[in-house]
Amino acid sequence: MPEIFSQLFESRVKARLIKFFMLNDKREYSQREVVQKNKMSSVQIAKELNRFEKMKMIIVRTKKGKRFFQTNAKFIFYPELKNLVVKSNTMPECRSLSQIKNLGKVRLALISGVFLNYPKGRADLLLVGDEMSRAKLKHLLENLEAEVGKEINYSFMSSDEFKYRTDMLDKFIMEFLESPYEEIICKVPNLKEIANRRAK
Repeated sequence: MPEIFSQLFESRVKARLIKFFMLNDKREYSQREVVQKNKMSSVQIAKELNRFEKMKMIIVRTKKGKRFFQTNAKFIFYPELKNLVVKSNTMPECRSLSQIKNLGKVRLALISGVFLNYPKGRADLLLVGDEMSRAKLKHLLENLEAEVGKEINYSFMSSDEFKYRTDMLDKFIMEFLESPYEEIICKVPNLKEIANRRAK
């Protein structure tokens, strides 16, 4: 079966779709949903879906004249591909993270969860800021989800709310800060001290 493997990584569209199907292998999607979630042209995606179907990497079902696609867990390279995707799905792959600074007055942007291959994370993205553009945030999340191949679990709050919740030793924030995370933007000078409060 070497010809199948050699076909897998020859394009950005193909790589993104492989990631999408490996990380969302429990449900099926219409072609329209695949296009929307991956932010690629419908022509490109249709071509790759046809190839995946021929390789038996995905299963295609027809319901009421509409085709639905789902990962084939019995595909010969399924375990290896899923493992490869999980290992490669880290921060350097996500170019859209650099756009966080353009959302508004961002004081804090931390990533965990899917970005660090940490499934126990309370959230994938924690954002704190003021005068933030909801439209830009929505666009950013859509791009990030297309890049990582999975829905982003995020939390957004104002500076005042963040201060109030940290003063109250809010469970969600404390557990997030006690877990593995990376700083994208940090204008909170005492962030490390906040995380240590609950331990005292």
